[in-house]
Amino acid sequence: MVLVAYALWLLALPLVVVTAETHCSGAPDPLCNAKPGAKYKEPPTTDSEVSYKELKELLSSGSVQLFDVRNPDEFKAGHIPDSTNVPLGELQEALELSPDQFRQRYGVRVPDKEDGDIVVYCQRGRRSATALDIMWALGFSRARHYPGGYSAWVQHEEGP
Repeated sequence: MVLVAYALWLLALPLVVVTAETHCSGAPDPLCNAKPGAKYKEPPTTDSEVSYKELKELLSSGSVQLFDVRNPDEFKAGHIPDSTNVPLGELQEALELSPDQFRQRYGVRVPDKEDGDIVVYCQRGRRSATALDIMWALGFSRARHYPGGYSAWVQHEEGP
């Protein structure tokens, strides 16, 4: 029985490799548009996740820069209030813009690498985790993400 399971696993392995290699050759996917090499060298100096309650408090105080890394059409369909859409595929380039260029393109000030209240989110947390890796690689070591994403936000806002 163990031998059969092992043989099936060996047969499935090439499918996993082929799928991973060809995934980005099809329809546009923001995960495929991130620039290569965006891996952080050290873990951030703060907790990397923000809870719903903490995000609500940050939004109420006006002290957070909240970035939605989903595609523009997803953002237009609904987003967390006071968030700015910077799609994942252009995040690295955006954060390398001059302050004037960033403000012109996105309508808000460019975040400072030392800012403690930078939060990214997406639909469910996967793209925002990738965005966090990109930000950490660029030196935004205090950036965090809202792992529940817009889906969790809507559920919390609508209540039980």
